[in-house]
Order: sequence, then structure tokens, then C-alpha cells
Amino acid sequence: MFRTVLANIVVDTFLQGGWVMWPILATFFLALCVLLDRVVWWLRFKATLRAARQEDARVALGTGDFTTVWNLTQGTTDPYLKNLEEGMTHAHTSMLAAMQLHATHLIEKSEARMWVISTLITLAPLLGLFGTIVGIMGSFSFVGDEQLAPAKVSGGIAEALIATACGIAIAILCLLPYNFFRKRVAMLRASLERWINHTELLVKSAKEHGHDLEVFTSNRLRR
Repeated sequence: MFRTVLANIVVDTFLQGGWVMWPILATFFLALCVLLDRVVWWLRFKATLRAARQEDARVALGTGDFTTVWNLTQGTTDPYLKNLEEGMTHAHTSMLAAMQLHATHLIEKSEARMWVISTLITLAPLLGLFGTIVGIMGSFSFVGDEQLAPAKVSGGIAEALIATACGIAIAILCLLPYNFFRKRVAMLRASLERWINHTELLVKSAKEHGHDLEVFTSNRLRR
């Protein structure tokens, strides 16, 4: 019973907001789809991380045990280990450039469709404001009728404000997750930079002790 009453109230309120409520509803569903897509992407990303395996790769890389490092990068979906694999594969040309290019592609995936959320944060309130203005313009058409004008104008303005309220609500719904995801992207970018720089230092350290990654890569490619 309560659900039926609540559903009727929601539908009535939606219809009172005017025709502009339909594009506002479309922005709501679009925002919901994009937010769910980003949540799923980050959850999958987190599930692929193998911290222990990453540490083993660092230790082996620092000691010049490139065979172990290569084996650790195989058969895994860990993005950091795949980044290292990409670098080792191109160590005979430019390991650093290969890792940075791979990291750029990963950052682009983490930022995918974020521009949609950013657009909706601005678009939804504007649609709501547009609906309110249209509603108010319609309400003042009753001003000529002296007896009914005050009631109809005030009622029309109240209904018109529904669109603005819904538009602002959608913007708030998008703003908080958007800032959260932007922060996650920034943290990922910084983490990848540390990973690449640390890898470069470990490779240089191994080379000083007589273990050259370029030689290892060249020998592996000739097999």
C-alpha cells in the first residue's frame, strides 16, 4: 500500500514538472549508467592487483634475475606487472617509453566516459532552470483573470520549481562520485609514475652489478 502511494506521488510530481522532466529523466538514467560503469571498472581493476607478486618482481628486478621477473609478468592481469612486461619486451629500444605509453592507455581507460558525468553536472541544472522558466511563463498567462490569477500563478510557479529541484538533485548525485573517481584517477597516475620510476632505478642498479636487461631481451627475442 505504502509503495503504491509513494509511486503515485512520484509520478504525479514528475508530471507536474512539465515536458522538460523527460529530458531530465534521460540525463538521470544516463548518469546512473555511467556511474555504474565506472564502479564496475574500478572494482575489476582492484580485483586484478597482485601486491605480493609485484613485490617479488621488484626484488628479482633489483638483483638482476630477469628470468624470474619475466615469468612473474606472464599469465597475469595485474596492470602493473603487464606494464613491466611491456617495458621488458621493448628494453632493447626504450623500456621507459614503452612503460609510459602503456600507462597512458591505462589512464585513458580509467577516465573513460568521465566527460559524460562532467557534462551532466552542468546540463541537468540548466534543464531544470529552463523548465522552471517555461513553467513560470505559462503561469503568467493567467494574470488577465483577476479572480484566478494569484492562485494559478503561485501554483504554476510551485510546479515549475520541480524541474529545477530535480536538475539540481541529479547534479549533486553526479558531483560526489565524479570527484571521487577523479581522485582515484589522480592516485592511479601517481602510482604508475612511482612504479615506472622505481623500475628504472632497479634496472640501472642491476646493470651496475653486471646484469643488463637489454641483453636479456635481445637474447630472448633471438630464441
